[in-house]
Amino acid sequence: MPLPPAPTKRAAMLPPEAFDAPARSSHKAARKSEGPAADSALDERPQIDDDFDPRAGGGDVQAGTFDPEIETYLDEPQQARKKKDVTVPVPQPKKKKASGPPKMFVLDTNVLMHDPMSLFRFDEHDIFLPMVVLEELDGHKKGTTEVARNARQASRSLDALAGAPGTDIAHGLKLESTGHKEAGGCLFFQTMPLSSGLPMGLPPGKADNQILSVVQALQEKHAPRQVVLVSKDINMRVKARAIGLITEDYKNDKTLDDLDLMYSGSLALPPDFWAKHGKTVESWQSGLHTFYRISGPIVPSLLINQFVYFESPGEPSLYARVTEIRGKTAVLKTLKDYGHLKNAVWGVTTRNREQNFAMNLLMDPEIDFVTLSGTAGTGKTLLALASGLTQVLDERRYTEIIMTRATVSVGEDIGFLPGTEEEKMGPWMGALDDNLEVLGKTENGAGEWGRAATNELIRSRIKIKSMNFMRGRTFLNKYVIIDEAQNLTPKQMKTLITRAGPGSKIICMGNLAQIDTPYLTEGSSGLTFAVDKFKGWPHSGHITLARGERSRLADFASEVL
Repeated sequence: MPLPPAPTKRAAMLPPEAFDAPARSSHKAARKSEGPAADSALDERPQIDDDFDPRAGGGDVQAGTFDPEIETYLDEPQQARKKKDVTVPVPQPKKKKASGPPKMFVLDTNVLMHDPMSLFRFDEHDIFLPMVVLEELDGHKKGTTEVARNARQASRSLDALAGAPGTDIAHGLKLESTGHKEAGGCLFFQTMPLSSGLPMGLPPGKADNQILSVVQALQEKHAPRQVVLVSKDINMRVKARAIGLITEDYKNDKTLDDLDLMYSGSLALPPDFWAKHGKTVESWQSGLHTFYRISGPIVPSLLINQFVYFESPGEPSLYARVTEIRGKTAVLKTLKDYGHLKNAVWGVTTRNREQNFAMNLLMDPEIDFVTLSGTAGTGKTLLALASGLTQVLDERRYTEIIMTRATVSVGEDIGFLPGTEEEKMGPWMGALDDNLEVLGKTENGAGEWGRAATNELIRSRIKIKSMNFMRGRTFLNKYVIIDEAQNLTPKQMKTLITRAGPGSKIICMGNLAQIDTPYLTEGSSGLTFAVDKFKGWPHSGHITLARGERSRLADFASEVL
């Protein structure tokens, strides 16, 4: 049967007014009478649909245009409707609302030399630099120290801001002009003499007192706007408060405000863990390890490679590591007990729970980066060396051990040291010698000659390197130990960690209570920085060693001194 011929003329349709007028009037009437809580189907449409007309953007609407509001085509040209002043808000990330007008921060020289990017870390607030700050920057730019590098970097940033097209120093330099969109304020230089009467006894020629004078003059000139002095110098902040100025420490360099918030790497399961999670636990055996898949309220607080333990009187203990997190479930893997003699590593057995956690990280070939923190005598260096010797000499997993540390003196420097690089690093590596002496005594069956040969072999597989020559190097299949990592800055820590090549493993150890580097605190240390940035990465792990095992004297001294 043949198909009927196609229609030659379009069917007649109602004009748009027949569709629009009744629907709009009834809709608005319903909204006025019933209020926002109306239950009708029309009220479920967003309010913006009644105010926004797709045809109102470009003049009159031509015939034959598809009208999405009535879902048909127009027979006649329609007059453009007047567009109401209603805009659809674009969803943006929530930003912390500023409380009050923007402040003006006066930066001390030590802030720029501590963090050259500090210029761009004050959000919408303005920054003022006294002329004496530029003079001090110029005086510290020479040399190869970290301070000199930061001073040169800060000078380059200032030059880029001043050289941006269309800038006017008198009206301030836009901090976002060099691509730092997070900085919404302006940078002001001191272009005219600013001074006020400082209290008697403060010599006007000193640079700190000149900065204080500028801050006091700005406070009087820009009142009631808040002018804040930012300085890393404690004494300068004390003097500023003494003469009635507002001052703050530079806090953007701190990874953590409180050391108690630092990630410890382990979590104690609550006493009612099995009561809440026992019904939904799945378990299976794979080799020597048992796996548990749990789901419940504790899962959101877990991280990959975090250790969990359950200890309760009268119930079996559980020591496991989180190996997988998917949605609302997590997989726990039981640990290998390195406290037993049959699992001794180079003759060393772990003595407490945290040491066993650390040894499981050190001996796992899937873990590329390990951080260990703890007080003096907790066994950080001994555990790292024992696991390194086992994996280099017995398992042949790595080719050699490379050991380095920050050469920061506790007291006065004794001057230049003679010899090669390793001989110069010798006095800094007393911890290595002490621990190798302990590890060398674990092999008692070989006799005196056997121990001497073993020590010679060990020494041949351990290389001592200085941090000063690490730039540009790549370590292939190396076991790298970074001792005293609490004395490293975040930038130095990044330089060392990025040296790792294929098959290498890096261990960072340190005691955050023994920082000797000036201007470095527990919150801004490179070790704290690395722990915070690497937590939750599947190929890294951290553990805080809690109990000292060196001696009862050292353990007691760590607590009371």
